[in-house]
Amino acid sequence: MFDTKKILILGAGLMQKPAILAAKHLGYKAVVVDANKNAVAVPLADEFYPVDLKDREALLELAKTLSKKGCLKGVFTAGTDFSASVSFVAENLGLPAHNFEAALNASDKVRMRACFEKEGVPSPKFIELTEDSLSKIGEIEFPKVVKPCDNMGGRGCRLIRNQDEFQTSVTTAIKNSRTSRAIFEDYMEGAEFSIDSVVYNGTLTITGFADRHIFYPPYFIEMGHSLPSRVDSKIKNELIATFALGIKALGLTCGVAKADIKYTKNGPMIGEIAARLSGGYMSGWTFPYSSGMNLTEEAMKIAVGQEPDYLLSNRVSLPWQPHESVKNKVQPFELYEISSTLVSAERAWLSIPGKVSKIYGLDEVKQIYGVRDVLPRVKNGDKVDFPRNNVEKCGNIIAVGINSEQAYKSAEEAISSITLRLEPNNLETEKFLDGECESDEKGFPPSAFTFCPNESASVNVGEGTKIPAGQKTIDYLPETLIPLADSLKDWNHCTLRKTLEKFDEICPNHAELDGKTFWSAVLRGGIQGALYIADNIES
Repeated sequence: MFDTKKILILGAGLMQKPAILAAKHLGYKAVVVDANKNAVAVPLADEFYPVDLKDREALLELAKTLSKKGCLKGVFTAGTDFSASVSFVAENLGLPAHNFEAALNASDKVRMRACFEKEGVPSPKFIELTEDSLSKIGEIEFPKVVKPCDNMGGRGCRLIRNQDEFQTSVTTAIKNSRTSRAIFEDYMEGAEFSIDSVVYNGTLTITGFADRHIFYPPYFIEMGHSLPSRVDSKIKNELIATFALGIKALGLTCGVAKADIKYTKNGPMIGEIAARLSGGYMSGWTFPYSSGMNLTEEAMKIAVGQEPDYLLSNRVSLPWQPHESVKNKVQPFELYEISSTLVSAERAWLSIPGKVSKIYGLDEVKQIYGVRDVLPRVKNGDKVDFPRNNVEKCGNIIAVGINSEQAYKSAEEAISSITLRLEPNNLETEKFLDGECESDEKGFPPSAFTFCPNESASVNVGEGTKIPAGQKTIDYLPETLIPLADSLKDWNHCTLRKTLEKFDEICPNHAELDGKTFWSAVLRGGIQGALYIADNIES
C-alpha cells in the first residue's frame, strides 16, 4: 500500500527539498528528521521528528519503530554532514547503503587522508591538530590550509600564509569541529572541480562534473559553479580516475559519492570525498537542469533496493585514463557518465558588513532570459557580513543556456541586478569602508573595485570635488575612472557604470556629496557603499 512505504530523510533544509520531493514522486512517504523544527523543508514532510542528526542512537530507535511496522524501506540524506548517520542506521537494519566504516572514512578528514595515504591516492600531506598539540608543532613551511575534521560549507577553513595567521586560524578551525580537531595540510595550487557520482554494482557513473569558482583568500568562498566543466577532456579523465581510486580507498560501494578535487602542477589531488550527494545546488538543481536526469531519484532508488533504471539506460562509457602519478594502480570500477546537453551556471551574491534595510531586484531578475531560480538567503533586518565561509553568502542565482556564454551571461546579469541596501550609522559598515582588517586577515575583505596596484591610492579619487544635490553621479565620474567604467566589475558582476546608474535610480534626490568620501565608498563598497554614504547624510 502507498501509505506503508516510507523513507527516512536526514535533514530538512533547502538542500534536502529535492530528496523529499523525490520520495513522494517514487511513491514513498517522506519521514524527515532535523534538530531544527523550523527548517525550511519541514512543511513538505509527510512526518517530521525533531531529532539531532548527530544522535545516531536516537535515529536508529526511530528507524526501528518504523521498521517494526514494516514500512521503512530506506534511509537517505543529501547536502548534509551526516552520511555516516545514514549508514549507521541502514547497516543496523539491513538496508542498502555504504557500510558504516566507509562512511566514517568519508566523514572525518583525518581518516580520509589516512586512507588516501595508505593506498597511494594523491592528496595533501597532513597532520591532525588539537588544542593540546599546538605547542608540539615544529617549524612550519607556509602556505598551509587548516580545516575542521568534520564540518562542511567551508566553516573554519582557511589559508594560513604566515606564522602571524597560525594561532587564530587553527583555534577557529578546532572550534568549528564537532570533535574539537582540525586537519593541517599542504596547500594545493590549481583549478578546482566538483564531481558527483553513483557507485553501484562495481560501476562508477559520473553524474555531474563542474568548474568551481573560488575567491577571496585567505578564505575559500565558492562564488558559483558551472556545469558541465570546460576543462580539457584529458585532464577531466585523469581527475575522474583519481576520484575513482579515492572512492575505492575509502571503501564506498553502494550509493553516491562526491568530490572536491584540484588539478595541480603534479596532476590531480583530492581535497575531499563525501559519501553523499553534493550541496551547493549541484545535485538537486544544476545537474538535473543540464542533463535531464533527476539524480536524487536515481540515488534514492538504490537506497530502497531498486535498480536505478534511468541512470543505467542513459549512461555512456568512459575510458580509464589515469595521470602519470597513479598509472600503476588497478582500475577499481567500470566508468560511465551521464552527459549534459545544456549548461547550468550557479552564481552567488554577497554583501559588505552591515544590516539589511531593503532589497531591490529579486522579482525583476526572475524575468531575465535563462534564469531558473532566484534563491535569497537574507531578508530585511538581517545582519550580513562579507563571507568567510559558504553559508554566509546572501543568495544564489541559477541560469541555464544552450551554451556557456548564454548561461554565464544570464546568471551574472541577474546577480548584478540585485541590490542590498544597508541601514545607516552602522559601526561594522563604517569599519569596512574605512578599509580596516584584522591582523590575521591582511587584504580581507577586498574592495569592490581595484583599479591600480596600490589600492590605497583610490581613497584620494575625487578629492576636493562635490556632487551637487539631486545630480546624476554618473555625470561626475572622475577622469581617472572614465576609461574603466565598463571594464571594472565588483564581486556581484556589476560594472562601475551600472553601479552609478543603480544609485541614480534608487537615490535621485540625494544631498550634496563630498567627492572624496563618495568615490572612496564606491570603490571600496560598490553600490552598497554609495547608498550608505547618501543614507548617512539623510539620517
